[in-house]
Amino acid sequence: MANRHLSRSIVLQTLFEWDFLPAEKKDAAKSSEEIKEALKRNLKEFAPGLEDDNFVFSLLELILKKRVTVDEIIEKAAPDWPIDKISVVDRNILRLGLTELLFGDRKEVPPKVAINEAIELAKTFGGENSGKFVNGVLGAVYKEIGEPDKEHQKTDKKRSPGEHEKPVDISKLPVENLGGALVYVKKADSSSGILFALVHDVFGYWTLSKGKIEAGADTEEGTVKAIKKEIGLDIKIEERLGTNEYVATHPEKGKSLKKVVYFLASTDYKELQLEKSGGLDGARWFEMSEIPELRIYNDIIPLIGKAVEIISSRKL
Repeated sequence: MANRHLSRSIVLQTLFEWDFLPAEKKDAAKSSEEIKEALKRNLKEFAPGLEDDNFVFSLLELILKKRVTVDEIIEKAAPDWPIDKISVVDRNILRLGLTELLFGDRKEVPPKVAINEAIELAKTFGGENSGKFVNGVLGAVYKEIGEPDKEHQKTDKKRSPGEHEKPVDISKLPVENLGGALVYVKKADSSSGILFALVHDVFGYWTLSKGKIEAGADTEEGTVKAIKKEIGLDIKIEERLGTNEYVATHPEKGKSLKKVVYFLASTDYKELQLEKSGGLDGARWFEMSEIPELRIYNDIIPLIGKAVEIISSRKL
């Protein structure tokens, strides 16, 4: 395992060198050969005899392959820190850690191990607050993807750094209210006569469109405005589907409690117009029969199920 930690250190140093390449060369075919040569040089100089060469090269290749997607995730998880404003060391540690967390083999590198390793790199090579910053960003992403492998990690005393943390008192957290909707449209030429509008986030999940409701605003009116802004639809709210709340962690501002009210809403058919956002990368209409095959957050599935029941009952 010590070899793996050293391997990540070598990859980080190589990424550090790569980050100083001119922008036009970073994505060029030639740069891929340059970075491989840099990796070989760093291995020879700082890790002679390292046996796990395959891990080093495969990790670097995966980071470069997923860099654009990972950078979008960093911007979502740390909205107050544009990617070019984060220090070179910190942003490449985030790239390394998020790549392992989101796209690595979880049997080989469990999520908490990926997070712990990144934090250790930040403490070793970053500034005074790097460890806290990296922990905040990776922790926020980990919660957003549903804390995979959480139950397994609870049994691993050595790899559960948050196990002894005090429970969060949500009553003392600042609250952010949001409104969301499962939007549907009646369409005669579809297989079921109904289409649902869903958005796709940069974590790889299809979910419901939602947005922030300003303080003091009516929840339904705020939701209508939020959906219009995010996917360009004028909706008519029909029924309340339910609520959801979760603790979100901002790397600088700390924790907050987000409360979301979800509605069933109808609209007239038109192509979805996704708002430019670091958190979403797609939006489309789905047939009812397609929904079960999608990757959807566990807390959203019951809301969709309830909506389907409501719509189906109206047809009886």
